Amino acid sequence: MVSGSEAHLTATIHGRVQGVGYRAFVEGWATALGIQGYVRNLSGGAVEVVAEGPRERLDALIERLKEGPSFARVQRVDEVWAVPTGRFQGFQVRP
Repeated sequence: MVSGSEAHLTATIHGRVQGVGYRAFVEGWATALGIQGYVRNLSGGAVEVVAEGPRERLDALIERLKEGPSFARVQRVDEVWAVPTGRFQGFQVRP
């Protein structure tokens, strides 16, 4: 767990999260929350979110990640917290 206002989150979302608009859903929420980073599909069927920003905003994003869009079925969200790198500008969907 990282203390302080800024944090780096790597979240891996498991379940039915590919082919259901999950990445666009994450991009919309991350942009609305002012979070930097990216979202991408992983080869095993999971989705990875790498995000930086104020801890309280990242916590709000995690709540959305657990819900997902209407056709998604999120089974679990694994979280890894670290010190922010400051290397991201904006939020993007990666292939």
